Amino acid sequence: MTQIRPFLMFQGAVAASAIDLYLTAFPDGRVVSSQPHPDPSQGIMLAELELAGQKILVSDSAVDHAFDFTPSSSLFVDVTERDELERLVELLGEGGGVLMPLGDYGFSQAFAWVNDRFGVSWQLNLQ
Repeated sequence: MTQIRPFLMFQGAVAASAIDLYLTAFPDGRVVSSQPHPDPSQGIMLAELELAGQKILVSDSAVDHAFDFTPSSSLFVDVTERDELERLVELLGEGGGVLMPLGDYGFSQAFAWVNDRFGVSWQLNLQ
């Protein structure tokens, strides 16, 4: 069966910290599997998370790259409660950056776009 899953590649052995943040943000989330690099200082070779029903692959690159995350690729999250939207905006945006502050943009009455402290971009939307 063909399957498409988001893949988040981190640098600097920070994937475990990112996973902790994402499991805090999405309390029903879980680590499906996780395999460390042979050299533990290089972090996680490959982990699979399930966040809000979406499977996501996460890895610490053992190779330094001249590129990193960009907001042109993001994770889009629909929520049904304003309180939950505000919590996610605050938690995921802490230490990162705000690309679009929480507001009414016409296409959504409550939407925000943030980068988390690891550089991953999140579009957060109230349905």
